[in-house]
Amino acid sequence: MTIYNYTAQLPDGNEILFSRYKGKILLIVNSASKCGFTPQLKELQQLYDTYKDQGLVVLGFPSDQFLNQEYDDINDTLEFCRTRYGVSFPIFAKTQVKGDEAHPLFTFLTTSQRGLLTENIKWNFTKFLIDRQGRVVKRYAPHIHPAKIIPDIEKLL
Repeated sequence: MTIYNYTAQLPDGNEILFSRYKGKILLIVNSASKCGFTPQLKELQQLYDTYKDQGLVVLGFPSDQFLNQEYDDINDTLEFCRTRYGVSFPIFAKTQVKGDEAHPLFTFLTTSQRGLLTENIKWNFTKFLIDRQGRVVKRYAPHIHPAKIIPDIEKLL
């Protein structure tokens, strides 16, 4: 199984197939607009700007499962990310990333790369690096800044 077997919902309600990202390196992150880690959005955008022409795509999945740190309206989330942090990488609809209602994509990600002591996502800004074949290569804890992921991205380029 690869990430290409999954779909996700865009903010406008349309579903996309992840097969559209075949041959790309993906960095998937569950985000929140009102979290202490939110400034990582700027670093994620910098990664995207630096490496997008070489095949990196950053994908943001807002979630309010951790102390409700996301806006209720996805349009407020999009506006916040764009105006405050200059985000231009794709952001999806609000997504459940843990528990019984977790989106199948996040179930796949967390079972492919377990976290410390558990496979569950423990907080906002957990990051997953996906290779060009759609396989989960590595998982990063929320406190790991995107700049620290550069060596792993460059190995995949």
